[in-house]
Amino acid sequence: MAAFHDLLIRKLQEHSQLNAADLAAIRRLPASERRLNLNEDIVRQGDRPTVSAVVISGMVARYDTFSTGRRQYLSAHIAGDLPDAQALFIELTDHSVGAIDQAAVGLVPHGALLALFEERPAAGFAIWRETLIDAAIFREAITNNSARLPRTRLAHFCCEQYYRARAAGLAKPGSCRLPLTQTELGEMLGLSLPSISRALQRLRNSRAMDLRGGELHVHDWSRLMRLGDFNPSYLHLRKPSRL
Repeated sequence: MAAFHDLLIRKLQEHSQLNAADLAAIRRLPASERRLNLNEDIVRQGDRPTVSAVVISGMVARYDTFSTGRRQYLSAHIAGDLPDAQALFIELTDHSVGAIDQAAVGLVPHGALLALFEERPAAGFAIWRETLIDAAIFREAITNNSARLPRTRLAHFCCEQYYRARAAGLAKPGSCRLPLTQTELGEMLGLSLPSISRALQRLRNSRAMDLRGGELHVHDWSRLMRLGDFNPSYLHLRKPSRL
């Protein structure tokens, strides 16, 4: 599970200072790997989980389910992310976390994480800070989905995904993996399928970006930022190289 520990450390060092003893304690965390198929859940609404996940590969997403079975996606998570760290402190899970494509996660017992917090408070603060950044992303999503027009909304979401992928070292220059269907994009952004289709076509016509086959291609980053009204300060991350 060396990859798991390396990913978790890389993620926490995006925003927090950790010393050698902190890193050694994180590397001692026990973890088991679980591979996920498309649409397979890690945790479901109403569960009482005893482990927390760190994404190793692929993409997973938080979502709520309506009584009709329709989903509202809340956030998308890439390698290194901790999509359910809140479960450490909230007994009953109020949302589900599932795979958007083929994915793998490392599962860490809550008891081991809580022991880490006591042994190395700085590591605990880093994980806590990660949940605070999650909350900042949620706040921005509320603004995006309620106050921006469809094209701007989609452009902003694509900016966020590309920026985060670059910061995590998961993107190539000009592109990153974004394995969302148009239906899932609509469920992420609160837009109908026709609205998503029109917004995507307008962004293609602008020559700022394209999204095909689960790959986001950014042709003009400055233009895409303007179209998405995107300011990355809410992500609280080091600026990715070549952006």
